[in-house]
Amino acid sequence: QVQLSESGGGLVQAGGSLRLSCAASGRPVSSYTMGWFRQAPGKEREFVARINWSDGNTDYADSVKGRFTISRDNIKNTVYLQMNILKPEDAAVYYCAAAHPYYVGSWYRNRYMYHTWGQGTQVTVSS
Repeated sequence: QVQLSESGGGLVQAGGSLRLSCAASGRPVSSYTMGWFRQAPGKEREFVARINWSDGNTDYADSVKGRFTISRDNIKNTVYLQMNILKPEDAAVYYCAAAHPYYVGSWYRNRYMYHTWGQGTQVTVSS
């Protein structure tokens, strides 16, 4: 129903910043809870951040809290992930995902709860 496409990845020095974009088409991003996940080689895909569909409330993984910010532009129909003070362990393929909302617990941290995913964008952090 909704299609997602990430962009903005690249190579950055440790301590630097990068902003990822997730452009949606077909449906407005405000209709979904939107999440960012990342996957490093040989590792499981892990939760990074989410923004709630109804009120824009945000939540973050402990590893990125205070450094990353998820936001939404309803006019551009785009979700962003601003990444600051990047560390080598942040290097991964970053994925944008959409989920139908649920209202109990922290379900949004589970990657299997998301029905639509983008193709991913590579983030490389050099030390």
